[in-house]
Amino acid sequence: MKLTLFMTLAAIVALLFGLAFLLVPAGLLSLYGVTLDSGGQWIARYLGSAFLAIAAMTWLGRAASGPGLRAILVGDFVLAITGLLVAIFDRLYGVGNMLVWSTLGIYLLLSLGFGYFVLLKPSTS
Repeated sequence: MKLTLFMTLAAIVALLFGLAFLLVPAGLLSLYGVTLDSGGQWIARYLGSAFLAIAAMTWLGRAASGPGLRAILVGDFVLAITGLLVAIFDRLYGVGNMLVWSTLGIYLLLSLGFGYFVLLKPSTS
């Protein structure tokens, strides 16, 4: 897969989750079997805000090159790896239902993709 296509897909995923966490956090997390109180909803909205920023940086970074592109790719890779670790622990010890597997799968694919472009094919950045 080409880097620009992968970054486009990653930006779309971040945009969709960002909007959902920002606009309907309780509804989104209820799909996972998680109930949020009002404080938890505000924390989820902060997460949505961060995902929207990541979506914008990843989308706009598709056309970048050199150190700027590398910075975006490394940042997205760190996000994907840490998200994958959290999803693994959530699946093992968390309160969510089986839908957590979808989150784990998304983070796994993002980790593999960004890992490829950061570690195995750094010449693209």
